[in-house]
Amino acid sequence: MTTLLAGDIGGTKTLLALYRSRGELLEPLCSRRYSSEEWSDLAPMVQAFLAEARQTGAPDAAPAAACFAVAGPVQQGAARLTNLPWQLRAKELSGTTGIAAVELVNDFAVLIYGLHHLGAAQQATIRPGSACGDEPLLVLGAGTGLGVAYGVPGPNGLTAVASEAAHAEFAPRHQAEWDLKQWLAADLGIPRVSVERVVSGTGLGHVARWLLSQRHPDGDHPLQQVSGDLPAAVANAAALGDPLARDALDLWLGAYGSVAGDLALTGLCRGGIWLAGGTAGKLLMELRSPVFRRAFLDKGRLAAVLEPMPITAVTDPAVGEFSAACRARMLLGAVS
Repeated sequence: MTTLLAGDIGGTKTLLALYRSRGELLEPLCSRRYSSEEWSDLAPMVQAFLAEARQTGAPDAAPAAACFAVAGPVQQGAARLTNLPWQLRAKELSGTTGIAAVELVNDFAVLIYGLHHLGAAQQATIRPGSACGDEPLLVLGAGTGLGVAYGVPGPNGLTAVASEAAHAEFAPRHQAEWDLKQWLAADLGIPRVSVERVVSGTGLGHVARWLLSQRHPDGDHPLQQVSGDLPAAVANAAALGDPLARDALDLWLGAYGSVAGDLALTGLCRGGIWLAGGTAGKLLMELRSPVFRRAFLDKGRLAAVLEPMPITAVTDPAVGEFSAACRARMLLGAVS
């Protein structure tokens, strides 16, 4: 039996999990969530987790490999988290924990390594198509922000290529998006509006706030009384038939579909497009709508290039840990 350690490390929380690898199968053994700020570094957290796991029946030997998904850029095996004073180095983690093979990967790029190993319960079809196994693929996900990564096939399986495409300039397609962009720049006090300001869970809230400011300047709409999760409230209100919420969601879906089409063309992602992030599993029916599909394909002469590309939603909330485990297994050369 081969055990693998997977980690999903963020400024607020860190998720650690042990998996058992049996051929093509990955079986979760145990997992735990930690408050990142309560630890001085990742190594002592890992040591504490492994000690606790052994007490509950996990093997005494160190895991054969480990992959840690990190909320930040990774260069030459090192990473510094944006919102946490940790400086991580794969070689140092290997020496301290006794795990021979250790790798740090950007927390969105790591999803590339799990996509081809997802089970039926971890995914859902958004748009059928015909994927080419030897062509690049794209994963993007609207959550708090917008994550983007490409997967490039090679002799040793997929290589994940991290991207900051979410911070490219948002390009309005029509008058409503232009007006939204101008309002956002003024409202947020920023000189430019990136794609992520609109195409993200947070962006759905921004779209709703703009429409509310235009149509209900006196603050008499129920959504203007929401003090918590505005994007979730907008989605719920749209499902119940609220016209403004429906318009906000449709504008957001159109922008999301258009950006997905642009990014798919950028990488010629004939291997398929995958939608992850917090909104993927929650808005399945909306993502299957004609609004998203038309915006995805609306690329003039290049629509025929996009037409065969399948789009799949990742619905498993633990896909980060699962993908890190898949990458850890790849480090052993067992499965690509």
